Amino acid sequence: MSARATIKKIAPLLDRVLVQRAKAETKTASGIFLPEKAVEKLNEGVVVAVGPGNITKDGKRLPVELAEGDRVLLPSYGGTSVKVSEDDEAEVLLFRESEILAKISQ
Repeated sequence: MSARATIKKIAPLLDRVLVQRAKAETKTASGIFLPEKAVEKLNEGVVVAVGPGNITKDGKRLPVELAEGDRVLLPSYGGTSVKVSEDDEAEVLLFRESEILAKISQ
């Protein structure tokens, strides 16, 4: 089973959002490859899956404002890392909606 298929099977609960962190460029515009230690983690990602939303004391559901495919700004620390498969290098993180800093307009 591919990593993408496994990610699609993960369904976040309540107001949680599953985000795949964007990878930093490992090559400059002129074609020079950068060493791993020189490449920083980006604080940007793409929403892969969204929970249905929190439930209020009245029993009403508050929907999540984010949708699959949205580009978001992530905090430097936080989120729960989700291991999808042994061979996959993509970093997938689970955040509460309130932890995500901003939605990036395209």
